[in-house]
Amino acid sequence: MGYLRASAVARDESALPETDDLGDTIAEAVDWLASRRRHDGHWVFELEADATIPAEYILLNHFLGDINDEIEGRLAAYLRRVQAGHGGWSLYHDGDLDLSATVKAYYALKLVGDSPDAPHMRRAREAILARGGAARVNVFTRIALALFGQVPWRAAPLIRVEAMLLPRWAPFHVDKVSYWSRTVMVPLFILAALKPLAENPRGIDVQELFAVPPEEERDYLHNPTGHWLGDVFLILDRIGRVAEPLIPSWLERKAIAKAVAFIDQRLNGEDGLGGIFPAMANALMAFHALGVDRDDPRFRIGREAIDKLLVSENGHAYCQPCLSPVWDTALALHAMMEAGVDSDDPIVADGCTWLRDRQILDVHGDYVSKRPRVRPGGWAFQYWNDYYPDVDDTAVVVMALDRANSRAYGEAIERGAEWTLGMQSRSGGWGAFDAENEYFFLQHIPFADHGALLDPPTADVTARCLGMLAQLGFRRDHPAVTRAVAFLKDQQEDDGSWFGRWGTNYIYGTWSVLSALNGVGEDMGAPYIRRAAEWLKSRQRTDGGWGEDCASYWAERRDEVKASTPSQTAWATLALMAAGEVGSDEVADGIAYLLNAPRSGGHWREEHYNAVGFPKVFYLRYHGYSSYFPLWALARYRNLTQGNATTTMFGI
Repeated sequence: MGYLRASAVARDESALPETDDLGDTIAEAVDWLASRRRHDGHWVFELEADATIPAEYILLNHFLGDINDEIEGRLAAYLRRVQAGHGGWSLYHDGDLDLSATVKAYYALKLVGDSPDAPHMRRAREAILARGGAARVNVFTRIALALFGQVPWRAAPLIRVEAMLLPRWAPFHVDKVSYWSRTVMVPLFILAALKPLAENPRGIDVQELFAVPPEEERDYLHNPTGHWLGDVFLILDRIGRVAEPLIPSWLERKAIAKAVAFIDQRLNGEDGLGGIFPAMANALMAFHALGVDRDDPRFRIGREAIDKLLVSENGHAYCQPCLSPVWDTALALHAMMEAGVDSDDPIVADGCTWLRDRQILDVHGDYVSKRPRVRPGGWAFQYWNDYYPDVDDTAVVVMALDRANSRAYGEAIERGAEWTLGMQSRSGGWGAFDAENEYFFLQHIPFADHGALLDPPTADVTARCLGMLAQLGFRRDHPAVTRAVAFLKDQQEDDGSWFGRWGTNYIYGTWSVLSALNGVGEDMGAPYIRRAAEWLKSRQRTDGGWGEDCASYWAERRDEVKASTPSQTAWATLALMAAGEVGSDEVADGIAYLLNAPRSGGHWREEHYNAVGFPKVFYLRYHGYSSYFPLWALARYRNLTQGNATTTMFGI
């Protein structure tokens, strides 16, 4: 794996980072990052997923009969470019073949006009058949194939729109799943009820991808977890299919009406349902199935929201899963302020004003199902997503505003902190969007083969909230702080690290937690914290950097690394500095790696994916991470070494 070191190895002091090099790199990175601001002071960088999203964009067009050859040609060029050497498509850079992504990419390319006999299509088809064929894809892909008439609807688990009518005390209710599941599932309920057939103007099929003809296949549904509950749910699925003809049509119509009302209320303008592509696409297909006119404002703005996600350059295009302006702006501001940009400089002042104006103050989102008395006051990830603010963004924004000017932004800070405190779960941790979203038995339903139906508290999100409370002056004996620290101690892995739910992976989680524990005044010499620091040191590579592969989300591959990356190196050095290790050899070598790593201005070269939507299923590459995080780490190192400090006062 290429790791360093016994830390006792002798060190050449001449290898320490040069002060001039450090200052020049920071100045260049600040200038570059400042030049990437939008006219109103915010930042938004590209957010890239895998081949699934651009493929689904093409499938959506052909479902609707709304073909755009120019855009689809660029998307196809992107899909061909990211096809891997194994013949298929991966979930992240240099990853294993993912069968579902490969089937969708193949179908999309065939819809665009690629011949099945073309070499790249033949290689993909052979790879799919070698893995059992298209019948082995995940649930969402089987539903997509059913919508195009490629598999019977029995290939998907039983999905009934009448679930919208269930009371909250029922075993299943839409409030019991995560926000992303909720916004994707509700329009999907409509599609499952109406079972529309794609327009598919060119009549394209992919029957050549099946090892057994789809109508003859009998092995579609599986227990997603292997737990006995999964077997029980499979039995209930079979019983439900027998009883399905007995469900009165009036009940289905009532449920569809409730689902439509849910969507209409949360359409979210040009930012789209839930602010995420899968929910937007399902809503548009549901409107089409319901016969909603193309000129209807709901349909028109839903289409516009999806098209806003496209990124096109140099003859290629891809579709982003969502937009990340609030997240990018808050993190970029932290890096800028760490680098010494004054709070009254327009770079900081304009960014903070933009963030303040994005605070959600009037809409009581879906979180009220568990927290009915909590006043709105959070921030969303996207430009707007009023029903779904998240505590991770809120905490990072509040810390940025507090650092810039706690007096000027005092009201926004107070409301953000109040909302975040109200979202703490009984366990002491925080989930991203909901409180107490821990109905783990639902992970065993056949529909949940992606393993990401819920939004339980996690270490990285909890750390961000704890860091915010610490920076705002909440004392160690405050009940919310005490419970959060206890939660984080309980979540620590045996090797000393913490799991990273939203960033890849243990390096991200450990950086998040150590930053928060330092901020709240934990003894950074405590044994459990030293174990975390030593784990980070043990993971450093021979080039001085850190890396961690997306495959680390599989337990048997948790130590896998392919290369050092600027983002992960920045997290590791920030984490070690939070632990009081600013003078260590490991931090100096990490800083030297960042100074020497290839970059263009303030953008470090980074191909590997650095974040996760759903572990094992959906990964992300934040293009901004390799800009503001390396700058942040370099600036903090300069600040601590020049100020003769051992650690930082901030919560992140």
